[in-house]
Amino acid sequence: MTVTIVETATQVCAITGGVDTHADVHVAAALDAIGGLAGVQEFPATPAGYARLLGWLGGFGTVSLVGIEGTGSYGAGLARHIAAAGVRVVEVDRADRQDRRRRGKSDPLDAVSAARAAQSGRAAGAPRGRDGLVEAIRALMVAKRTARSERIQTINQARALILTGPDDVRTRFTRHGPAELVAELAGLRPRPGSMVRYHTLLSLRELGRRAQFLDAQLERLDELITPLVTARAPGLLALYGVGADTAAALLIAAGDHPGRLRSEAARAHLCATAPIPASSGKVTRHRLNPGGDRQANHALYRIVITRMSSHPPSRAYVDRRTKEGLSKKEIIRCLKRYVAREVYPYLRTPGS
Repeated sequence: MTVTIVETATQVCAITGGVDTHADVHVAAALDAIGGLAGVQEFPATPAGYARLLGWLGGFGTVSLVGIEGTGSYGAGLARHIAAAGVRVVEVDRADRQDRRRRGKSDPLDAVSAARAAQSGRAAGAPRGRDGLVEAIRALMVAKRTARSERIQTINQARALILTGPDDVRTRFTRHGPAELVAELAGLRPRPGSMVRYHTLLSLRELGRRAQFLDAQLERLDELITPLVTARAPGLLALYGVGADTAAALLIAAGDHPGRLRSEAARAHLCATAPIPASSGKVTRHRLNPGGDRQANHALYRIVITRMSSHPPSRAYVDRRTKEGLSKKEIIRCLKRYVAREVYPYLRTPGS
């Protein structure tokens, strides 16, 4: 007896998925090879939910591609799970605006829009990645950034309290630098007396001790961050004007999968340093694109400012361009673009 096996269209169909991600649930949509909607389903944002979502997509055919919104936030875990299963994942920035205007806004529509963006190629960028050395650096930099911000805020609060405090307190502390101020405030031993003066000094002591705690925390974080940055990109740290914090910001923007930066121009766009046309109706001008990673853009700015003050080739460039009539702002833009080009090879190759 001869048995004939018939493969249905569902079994051999290449499926493209799209996912609109949230904190608690993800909404997935499945498209067939010609763009027809096969289904929309909601799944919990848990490891078990990720497995169910991928299994649901596979029920319609072979899953070839999945477009996910928020691969750097709510969709990070899902993106890792699907990539580990051998399915290509692309990052979808947001739902198509024309679809939103025409059809409204909802999670199922956003999921379908994500799938269509992936299938059409409009969304083709690989996820930044949240599973390697750079992710470890990013986690530490989050703590460092907030600690630094809180330290600045604490010192500003102390200065404001001194300014409005009793005259002798204001006279004693007004001209102190930050480090000296923190040390003296933390060592205060107020004695009971005038109620306002006594409690003002108590408050200043606590602010000083808080600043000292944050200083110690920043030192500990530096001891953790610097070796990781050195291991990931020692060549980057060797460039003039690039310190551990600056290198960390540039690495975080590139992510753990630097191959997603297909060209130096793509990197420049990511750092918001790529000039784009801006037509006024009469002439075509160029401006820097307003998008991109602002932390990476600021890292390039820090490198440029350092080089402009103490790097002989950069100083010579500034003098030459100034004589040509460029403003300081325009020169900084040109140098940022040059630095973005210079650091690009060190971000693509781990250990470079």
